[in-house]
Amino acid sequence: MASTTYTAKDITVLEGLDPVRKRPGMYIGGVGSAGLHHLVWETLDNAVDEAMNGHASNIWVTLHADGSSITIEDDGRGIPIDKHPATKKSALEVIFTVLHAGGKFEHGSYKTAGGLHGVGASVVNALSKELVATVKRDGAQWEMRFKQGKPVGALKKLGPARGSGTTVYFHPDAAIFPKIEFDPVVIKDRLEVVSYLHKGVKVVFDDETSKEKFTFEHTEGLADYLKKIVAERGAKPVHDVPFTLNKEDGLRLDLVLQWTEATDEHIRSYVNGIPTGSGGTHETGLRAGLSKAVRNFIETHTLAPKGVTLTAEDIREGLTGVLSLFIQEPQFQGQTKDRLNNPELVSGVDGVVRPALEHWLNHNNSVAEAIVARIILAARAREASRAAQAEVSRKSATSTRLNLPGKLSDCTNSSSDGSEIFIVEGDSAGGSAKQGRDRARQAILPLRGKVLNTESASLAKVLENKELSDLVTALGCGLGKNFEMAKLRYGKIIILADADSDGNHIATLLLTFIYRHLPQLMANGKVYLAQPPLYRIDIGKETFWALDDAQRDAILKQHAQGKMSGRGTPEITRFKGLGEMMPKVLWETTLNPRTRRLLRVEVTDQIMTDRVINELMGKDASARFRFIMERADEAEELDV
Repeated sequence: MASTTYTAKDITVLEGLDPVRKRPGMYIGGVGSAGLHHLVWETLDNAVDEAMNGHASNIWVTLHADGSSITIEDDGRGIPIDKHPATKKSALEVIFTVLHAGGKFEHGSYKTAGGLHGVGASVVNALSKELVATVKRDGAQWEMRFKQGKPVGALKKLGPARGSGTTVYFHPDAAIFPKIEFDPVVIKDRLEVVSYLHKGVKVVFDDETSKEKFTFEHTEGLADYLKKIVAERGAKPVHDVPFTLNKEDGLRLDLVLQWTEATDEHIRSYVNGIPTGSGGTHETGLRAGLSKAVRNFIETHTLAPKGVTLTAEDIREGLTGVLSLFIQEPQFQGQTKDRLNNPELVSGVDGVVRPALEHWLNHNNSVAEAIVARIILAARAREASRAAQAEVSRKSATSTRLNLPGKLSDCTNSSSDGSEIFIVEGDSAGGSAKQGRDRARQAILPLRGKVLNTESASLAKVLENKELSDLVTALGCGLGKNFEMAKLRYGKIIILADADSDGNHIATLLLTFIYRHLPQLMANGKVYLAQPPLYRIDIGKETFWALDDAQRDAILKQHAQGKMSGRGTPEITRFKGLGEMMPKVLWETTLNPRTRRLLRVEVTDQIMTDRVINELMGKDASARFRFIMERADEAEELDV
């Protein structure tokens, strides 16, 4: 049997830049589009490092007409061209031909750097068919050419030159990359981000493939970037002025935060100008500091809601922000640098963010309360949607008028514009409303008795309740995470209850359900309370309607003073309920858009509303007892 030998001569030693060409994925993450563009980022990072440390103020990037070659230029110090003491080669040649060579390992040349591991320039060189490095410094211009990582000739002096800077031209090797055409949009977006992160740096992108030129310069830095992100995402901000934090000494940190009405969190983080798409320890520190600051504010001002626990996810829901750090020794995960691993940054960022954010919240009370209201809303919505997801999903068939509740008398108008649904107390009132309504535009949904108190019932019970599930089905817009405003079948949702204490109670129960489970309807001004009269007052041939006792007394007073056109003794009729009204009377007083009165339900103070509903409708009876005791002397006539 033949034996195979495995000896020292079988071990391959890859020298110089051979390992990069043999295993490019280890250095740039792959040879697809992301890997190809990574060559641009590595070269760009070196130019940015000069700007970041105050040595350059301009960066020029040119995508040449062939679409597969790029020139990146900066007006920094220029790569040194003097001989390196260890290798006896010029520093320029060492940087472009030796892995783990560069000016970023010691702290003297760069305070902070994004070019990682000292491998950037040499990796780009190794994977390029051609690379030309030009340097201006010490009054002269120098050039060196490379092919597939190897020098084509010696360092050449081109002649005298003013100023300083480095220019790198490279053309990726088609033997390594299946596709070598760059995407100008990807490059343009990255360059714009660079100008946001390094305010004052001017970045010019010349796209020769489309003959377009772009100049990026942002004096406000991250604040401008946040505005752009919020506008692109299209979510309305909860507060106008964002939280900004800028720390220069020790840990250099820039941060902007703004809560919006979006349902997700969107944080973009950067370390030394490099995007960390997979996050890392700096984002962990930010989240920890942010949660502590908000919780401390809520506890200090006793704004904690009853009946729901605020989670870290609730606090961060709708949060949009940009975090940019500059540190001396970043420890990235892999050469692609999309995750930061420095363990000391968890406590470092937390320690900077928490006190600053807490101070800002305490000194901007109205903004802080709007943020807390947004957080409480997120917690309530999460609780509601957890059960709603399992129990009630919007039935698409509803929009085709199938599966609608049997007791719903729908309108003939198929569009939500101009159509209304009246949620009516009781079948008898529903009968009068059905006969008196405008059938084209007005739908009637009668409810039996008092609906479930959704504040003190479990969510499973709420969703099993026939009256409430009929209401959700009729509205057609879904519930919780399945809510879609565009699917709402009516422009106005009008609660029509008797003008007595029972009617007020039913209206309160319905408003509690809508506030907790369909808050978007209130936020968009879709919910109304009808104002049916409690009294009919006949004076001679004239008829007057009074909403309550106060209005009745005012009418009688005016009559007594001779200010009324009607003559004779007033005859007062008190309606026991809407069912007593003739359809024609109900139309004139309550349904007719020209003569009726509606109250639109709006929430102006989220925190106060949340607290009042929780106290008056929640499980804790002591809150109601306290409310009654404090206001007992205000009660005049009890309708019991």
